[in-house]
Amino acid sequence: MSNKDQIQRILFDNIDVRGVITSLDQSFQDIMARHNYPVIIEQVLGEMLAAVTILSTNLKFNGKLILQAKGEGCVSTLMAECNHLKHCRAIAQFDESIPAGLSFKQMLAEGHLVLTIEPEVGQRYQGYVPLENDTLAECLADYFDRSEQLQSKFVFACENGRARGLMLQVLPAMKSAEDDWSRLSMLTQTLTVDELLSLDNETLLFRLFHDEQCRLFEGQNIEFKCQCSRERSESALKLLANEELLDIIAERSFIEIDCQFCNSNYSFDASDVNEIILKKELDSEQLH
Repeated sequence: MSNKDQIQRILFDNIDVRGVITSLDQSFQDIMARHNYPVIIEQVLGEMLAAVTILSTNLKFNGKLILQAKGEGCVSTLMAECNHLKHCRAIAQFDESIPAGLSFKQMLAEGHLVLTIEPEVGQRYQGYVPLENDTLAECLADYFDRSEQLQSKFVFACENGRARGLMLQVLPAMKSAEDDWSRLSMLTQTLTVDELLSLDNETLLFRLFHDEQCRLFEGQNIEFKCQCSRERSESALKLLANEELLDIIAERSFIEIDCQFCNSNYSFDASDVNEIILKKELDSEQLH
């Protein structure tokens, strides 16, 4: 199977519709290997990762895109993110007794979908939509229809350590006729889960759109890479008051910070904390 761990854009000639197809194999398996999630959580996180990698193709700057689903059901949080380098990661918070067979909407009762664009430089943007549809694909289409007034079609599948997704979306300055979009949307609806998971991108594109003039862009590689580091953990500790840092050290002899995404652990002893306090004082002096 080709096109593993890649995102590819689809270009339709003479039609103002954009397309993206994504495949996560080793990257998805690497993320799941850090956790012991039940199958139902693995499947929905695979769909979330497929979605966020597709949406990351909208990034025109250095930064990251975060897709979150929050609810009051047996799943409280699903989160997937991808940055401009196509490094992705994901995490879930849920009730261990979650039953199988729940829809996306059912597992996130009274939930909402949040899309966050976080540039390295510049203003953070966030939009959300209530979860009123049964699937992630339908909820995302609803989000873009409400927030961007862009007609969109998503198809996701996740099974046996592989996650895939396909998106079609009307371009903001659409000039083509409405029946063009209706035709492409109806063709996309004929795609089965088995086909999405088994066909390579070229074959899949021919299967769906052989009567259209369309082609694939060169693929962008996807990989799991957590953004945590000892330096980031130290920066988080700098936000605490000196007294609080010293109290924790006096009580426990060390401070531990765990990354929920990759299970990395960063430990700081009394010497490390004293160095952090010294750095804070030097930074304060430089500001004044």
